[in-house]
Amino acid sequence: MLYERWSEIAKTHSAEWALREPARTWTFGELWEAGEVRATECNGVAFPQGNGAEFIVSLLAAWREKGAACPLEGGQARPDIAALPDNCAHVKITSGTGGHARHILFTGNQLAADADNIVETMGLRADWPNLGIISLAHSYGFSNLVLPLLLHGIPLVLTTAPLPEMVRQAAKEYASITIAAVPAIWRALHSADAIPPGTRLAISAGAPLPLELELEVFRTRGLKLHNFLGSTECGGIAYDATATPRADAALAGTPLRNVGLSVHESGCLTIQGRAVGETYWPEPLESLRNGTFQTSDLAELKGEEVYLRGRMGDQINVAGRKLSPEAVERVLLAHPEVRECLVLGVPSRNAERMDTIVAVVVSQAPEAELKEFLLASLPAWQVPRFWKFVPAIALNSRGKPSRADWRQRLVADDSALR
Repeated sequence: MLYERWSEIAKTHSAEWALREPARTWTFGELWEAGEVRATECNGVAFPQGNGAEFIVSLLAAWREKGAACPLEGGQARPDIAALPDNCAHVKITSGTGGHARHILFTGNQLAADADNIVETMGLRADWPNLGIISLAHSYGFSNLVLPLLLHGIPLVLTTAPLPEMVRQAAKEYASITIAAVPAIWRALHSADAIPPGTRLAISAGAPLPLELELEVFRTRGLKLHNFLGSTECGGIAYDATATPRADAALAGTPLRNVGLSVHESGCLTIQGRAVGETYWPEPLESLRNGTFQTSDLAELKGEEVYLRGRMGDQINVAGRKLSPEAVERVLLAHPEVRECLVLGVPSRNAERMDTIVAVVVSQAPEAELKEFLLASLPAWQVPRFWKFVPAIALNSRGKPSRADWRQRLVADDSALR
């Protein structure tokens, strides 16, 4: 099904350019020819890797032979995948920000449904090429860059790295362009005055989009950063399609076309639709089955708007009271001197089943000032007890900070919690 759709796109747009790398431009016809002659993996599973044409061609070979594809980041080891179901066309690997990565299986129809939802909701256009500065292997990049190229004929421009000058150079010849990035990249581009002037559609996903960044980009450039919520298990979920900045950082947007949302009795968001993945592999879970994905995201629905209230697994237990770390982060990020922050709970050494609140912060402001700032909006028990100031909060390969990694690091570092 996927290769048939791609073949129609390639035939219709054969002579038009499809993919531009720093060293070469590919037409749709040339990509089709490369996919036709590419040998496939002997075990029936292809592992597209990297961020160039080789990734695309490897994927097309898998589609041609009705095999499965499991995209990998550059340098990532191949997982041991065997005996996949016959209807499996794609294997995604979760980011593991909760501490445990999983494999998720998708059919071709599910992949195509996600791309259709994204293109229709966001209004992606062939005359506004996508600028590829995020990983093609990650679910976000795959659904926003690779699938629109192959299933909708939306051209893709690739850079070797998401560095400001490289982005500026890659986009300079385009009067109109679409950029999908993560907040850290948007901040770097804005700080370096490197957001291309031809940017017509700016999408931010992969991590919470700070309000101050959204507001500053809009104030100085008149460019709206559109917040996008998605998940590896189900693709796109919600999108802020409004023309002006949000007033509440908890607002994720409204559901993508053909995506059904509800709130489970646990308070967590439930997603239904044709783009929801088939199952976890090799051990299925009840949270992903029959076109439904039960998330661990605490949420509230107000009409069509989706508000995120934290994650069930990230909740901090402070003397029996539950606290969402995102609630503290949103207030902290409103301080003009705070560039990045991550709030988490670390098991207390003095009490069982109780957490100590820790803030990891990128800021020049002193701890006392930040505490006082929080106390103006939050009760005292929600203010972090320990503070760790760092030059930057490390992101994983998918553009996300990992609370699990930071929790392990802080527990191992005795001096950080004294």
